[in-house]
Amino acid sequence: MDISPLQQVRYAYQPKLPPILRQSITSVVPSSGEATQTATDQEAIKALFPNTYGLPRVSFVEGENKDITKRRNIGVILSGGQAPGGHNVISGLYDALQAANPDNTLYGFKGGPSGILEDSYQIIDASFLETFRNTGGFDIIGSGRTKLETEAQFEVCAKVCKSHDITALVIIGGDDSNTNAAVLAEYFLAKGHGIQVIGCPKTIDGDLKNEFIEISFGFDTATKTYSELIGNIERDANSAKKYWHFIKLMGRSASHIALECALETQPNICLISEEVEAKQQSLVSIVDSIAKAVADRAADGNNFGVVLIPEGLVEFIPEIKTLIEEINSLLAKEESTFNAISDSNERIQFVQDRLSSKSKQVFTILPEEIQKQLLMDRDPHGNVQVSRIETDKLLATMVETTLKQMKAEGRYTGKFSSMTHFFGYEGRCAFPTNFDADYCYSLGYNAFLLIGGGLSGYLSSVTNLSQQAEKWNAGGIPITMMMNMEVRHGANKPVIKKALVELEGKPFQYFAEHRDNWARTTSFTYPGAVQYFGPTEVCDRTTVTLALEQGL
Repeated sequence: MDISPLQQVRYAYQPKLPPILRQSITSVVPSSGEATQTATDQEAIKALFPNTYGLPRVSFVEGENKDITKRRNIGVILSGGQAPGGHNVISGLYDALQAANPDNTLYGFKGGPSGILEDSYQIIDASFLETFRNTGGFDIIGSGRTKLETEAQFEVCAKVCKSHDITALVIIGGDDSNTNAAVLAEYFLAKGHGIQVIGCPKTIDGDLKNEFIEISFGFDTATKTYSELIGNIERDANSAKKYWHFIKLMGRSASHIALECALETQPNICLISEEVEAKQQSLVSIVDSIAKAVADRAADGNNFGVVLIPEGLVEFIPEIKTLIEEINSLLAKEESTFNAISDSNERIQFVQDRLSSKSKQVFTILPEEIQKQLLMDRDPHGNVQVSRIETDKLLATMVETTLKQMKAEGRYTGKFSSMTHFFGYEGRCAFPTNFDADYCYSLGYNAFLLIGGGLSGYLSSVTNLSQQAEKWNAGGIPITMMMNMEVRHGANKPVIKKALVELEGKPFQYFAEHRDNWARTTSFTYPGAVQYFGPTEVCDRTTVTLALEQGL
């Protein structure tokens, strides 16, 4: 494999650790804090997790820990979508287990959770790991979306681990993956298998967070990558002065990415799905508000601008959400008849004729391409694949139609040309920022210390992240404390609750205070490319979201 100059230099970067993790590994012990509980559904979660519910938070302090040097084999799994920094979690985990005992062995299960079910693994040693340090991607062992959720799967996991004398698993993933980790930890304890399970918080969407998981890894890098691209487009828009750019950003369940990018780049418009739902905004009202902003800027002679759109917006618009639910239900009942129709226009008519009057009204105002996208192949659960709906094109097309009507009525005199974009995969495997390189390495190193402390069912936690690494704290929280009960596939299931954008939170409030000015004026900011060398305030800065949340 050819190596770029940046790759070569990044291999040599030594990530920074919290002060306590810089001590000799035999001089660090876990210290228990207060017992924990879930925010809701306490009795239901406690009944399902009798061995791991109510465990205390732990922090690491100085103390003698001779047991950590005993020989161990550990397995690691990358689960779910990619996020920058995954390689550094594994690097930190490996370096910690080697510091404890050079005879320790790290098994990387290949292709995600299916790797452990199939006993497919890679022994990760120093020479193998060398070319993956401080780089993006999950290609070191690959990832996958197989869920570990049945007793039969758990027993296979136990059998495979015991065949390699593996006494601990580290699962690197998002909310669903760490829910699986909690269930697996509980099962292993209940059955006395003697296998610990530790999770690490990963997702670029930023929706795996709480007081003790201040940010999920990858969010910093992904939002800075997207913000660079948005800033470049803003500069182009301000140069050409003739296009409105509609940019869809990853984030189906929460709008953290869109909000952070807006705080970084100050676009004219940024839609926040959680606000749309809270205010019960209709699709037409959203289109009208964008059209008004376009007209206001045109009145100032500015026929250009930038609109940011979260990927999952359509699921938060009340009438679109209802429409999608109706279509899902209809096509589940009429699957064979619908699939027998090959002509797309006939398919549209078939569905339209069977919708309720309200949903039919919504469906008919949608552009034909969007109607077709709503009827495309379903996901494995039979639902509309919302991520494939081109919300950017939907809004651009509908805004253009509204502006034509406004022009005919004499309420708009400008020119409107639109361009659409989707920034998603561009950010998932980017070279991690210094922040993510440091944070992820710390999470991995910290995960081994949780194992060395005899803990299971915990999520690796590094806090005080708005400060420099010299002031970071390390510890762990029970995964069960983040859970609630939700209906999944018709049954109540324990899952980690997704953290949505808080409309009363400081990041959204700051945005809300400034957006009217950004909408009318050209207030773009240009973050530029991620920097790895130079002043700390440029190279090691965290997200605007985290800085605002922690009062900086």
